[in-house]
Amino acid sequence: MAFRDLLSGVEIIDDEVSVNHDMYDLSISSGNSPMIFTSIKESPGHSAVMNVLARDRLCELYDLTPGELIDILAWAMKNPVEPVLIDRSKAAVLENTQKDVDLTKLPIPWHYREDRGRYQSASVIIAQYNGIRNMSFHRQFLRDTNHCVSRFVPRHLRTMTDKAKENGDDVDIAVVNGPDALVLLAAAMSFEHNLDELSVAAALYQRLYGNPLELVELSNGIQVPADAEYAMEARITLECDDEGPYVDITGTVDDVRQESVIEYDAVHHRNSPLFHALLPAQVEHRTLMGLPRAPTIKAAVNEVVPCTDVYMTDGGSGWLSAVVAIRPQEEGDGIKAIHAALNGHRSMKQVTIVNEDIDCSDPVRVEWALMTRWQPDKDTVILSGQKGSSLDPSRDSNGLTSKIGIDATIPPNIDHTPYESVL
Repeated sequence: MAFRDLLSGVEIIDDEVSVNHDMYDLSISSGNSPMIFTSIKESPGHSAVMNVLARDRLCELYDLTPGELIDILAWAMKNPVEPVLIDRSKAAVLENTQKDVDLTKLPIPWHYREDRGRYQSASVIIAQYNGIRNMSFHRQFLRDTNHCVSRFVPRHLRTMTDKAKENGDDVDIAVVNGPDALVLLAAAMSFEHNLDELSVAAALYQRLYGNPLELVELSNGIQVPADAEYAMEARITLECDDEGPYVDITGTVDDVRQESVIEYDAVHHRNSPLFHALLPAQVEHRTLMGLPRAPTIKAAVNEVVPCTDVYMTDGGSGWLSAVVAIRPQEEGDGIKAIHAALNGHRSMKQVTIVNEDIDCSDPVRVEWALMTRWQPDKDTVILSGQKGSSLDPSRDSNGLTSKIGIDATIPPNIDHTPYESVL
């Protein structure tokens, strides 16, 4: 399956649009419905796609419940599979190559007027250095025809690039846009050790498609998904430049910083390519940030009580708040689940625990559970001086925050009838 196979039923916009704000304006006015823009003034021959990766669409695509999808993501983390390398002549992503590198000809959007300019937000970077491969999301500001400036938060790629800078080395990378959804979900995962995200994607391919994940090797030695829409050969250089401001997942404007400059050496793409123009702080961003966190939260909660679902909430920007459904076995299981969930995703600031009869993704039903099953004075946990998320602007100068957990479950071993809704 390929990225373009996700687009059944998506609205097609044939009217001419500009990369500068038009896609954002049309998306917001439509309620951020899935759409394809086929006539982009700055990018003849290229189309752009938005709002196609949401939890409900993915579950429908794979015929899975949300809980089942979370369990499969967790399984793939524990059962990585090696991808298969194919010949360059068979790779759709290499059907076309720009004669001269010019990133301005791609439909890289300038969404928010508060942003510094045009940004790649859905492109993933595949990097390899000292025998270690990493695939992850990193926003990239389009500086000029063959350079972007990318924000690297302190995770695996940042560790890799810091080591390379100490050695005076560039880092060879590929920038991939529009791979299959399973590759994007794997790229959004984070691990405590150097687990190759492409091997997790390959496990997902084998489980859900019954096929291997096929890669092709670019001329710089980096392997990329062979059916992606775009694959670009590049290098993370020793140069730094201003990056930001940028509207991040919380909808707040991130700071200007000195960040790494990426120099592009080649741009390959499929015939009639579809550029994934993710809109930050909206549905796709929340899905790609939040859904891959759900397996780690669910696994942590399952250590203390059976857990049936995890939903990273929209109000929490898919990152800072979750609703977790459990099947309580004994008194106190809700409180145990609070501590386990917060340990399972340390950037989380709030967690609400409910019974499995509550749809975690429905804020009305979650609030109903709060109002009928929660007593604030005895069913609330407040923790002070906790490590917080850098995305939380209310954290203190040391990066610390307080956290809250709410137990809105029915105590076990009592008559549930007074707590059950007929609606």
